[in-house]
Amino acid sequence: MDDTRRAFLEALLSVPGPSGFEARGQRVWINHVEAYADEVQVDDYGNAVATYHGDDGPSVALAGHGDQIGLIVRRIEEKGFLRVGRIGGTDRTVTQGRRVVAHGDDGPVPGVVGQTAIHLRDTDTEGSVDVDEQYVDIGATDGDEARELVSVGDPVTVASEGVVDLAGNRLTAAGLDNRVGVWSAAEGLRRAAAAEVDATVHAVSTVQEEVGLQGARMVGEEMDLDAVVAIDVTHAGDHPGLDTGQRTPIDLGGGPVVVRGSANHPVLVDEARAAADDDGIAVQLQASGSRTGTDADAFYVASGGTPTLSIGIPNRYMHTPAEVVDAKDLTDTARLMGSLVGRLAARDSFTVDV
Repeated sequence: MDDTRRAFLEALLSVPGPSGFEARGQRVWINHVEAYADEVQVDDYGNAVATYHGDDGPSVALAGHGDQIGLIVRRIEEKGFLRVGRIGGTDRTVTQGRRVVAHGDDGPVPGVVGQTAIHLRDTDTEGSVDVDEQYVDIGATDGDEARELVSVGDPVTVASEGVVDLAGNRLTAAGLDNRVGVWSAAEGLRRAAAAEVDATVHAVSTVQEEVGLQGARMVGEEMDLDAVVAIDVTHAGDHPGLDTGQRTPIDLGGGPVVVRGSANHPVLVDEARAAADDDGIAVQLQASGSRTGTDADAFYVASGGTPTLSIGIPNRYMHTPAEVVDAKDLTDTARLMGSLVGRLAARDSFTVDV
């Protein structure tokens, strides 16, 4: 990954963007893609679409979701503690004892999610409670002081150290799900524009995927698309702690993942595999018997049915503040998007042969 692409990824990961509060992250994304898009549009909820206008070929979207999981302030207690709830699939086992940031109207407010000291608990495991029973300590001495800093409905995110390099090509950060997807969509658009492909190509950063694929539903109904590639993280099954049923054939560093079954249109699956072969890109296969759990599930039923493909980026420790990806998987996903769009531009139809 070159310095420009790395700086873009770090910029995406430097700002908070829980579902319903994505504006800052969307602005970072827009500022980057407008350098090579012919136009950028943003709808009323913040879904962002950057477009390259090619010739008379098909209209293809490369989409990722720009939102992340988090917490939200539900109540401010009279002793100044904040009671919180989930935004999306926040993991209760990794929030307690963590530094967090409440994002108030006047700026960030640091705090910690309280955890009773081990000395004061009967057992090591006692004290792990659900998110609705957890609280944030911002240091306020009473409710009035706390309410001067935060309000009910303010989002809360785990304090981030930004991107940290691990051994080899591995990176760790909070929010890789799914800033790596919108990064890849932007890179696919850049490559398509540089190649001057004979197609209209859209890079899309959707909102509110983590709370029900809502942004993809909006975009899918509004845009007239011939094909969609939804790019998201997927579980790497190559680390300890997984039983036999939980293991997947997906390895970190093994390449982007082409998903087969359910929402995934067989023509797009074939084209993705052929594009990978054309460019010597190693890809992995994943089965999806009923649903992908990504924006693909919303896009493929939009507008009477839109050919859709889910592309996964291997990710360890999803929905924790320390997700791990391999930078080579990111660059190979970007390469695959550029090659795939080139192949799709040459197609007249995506109809399945029956």
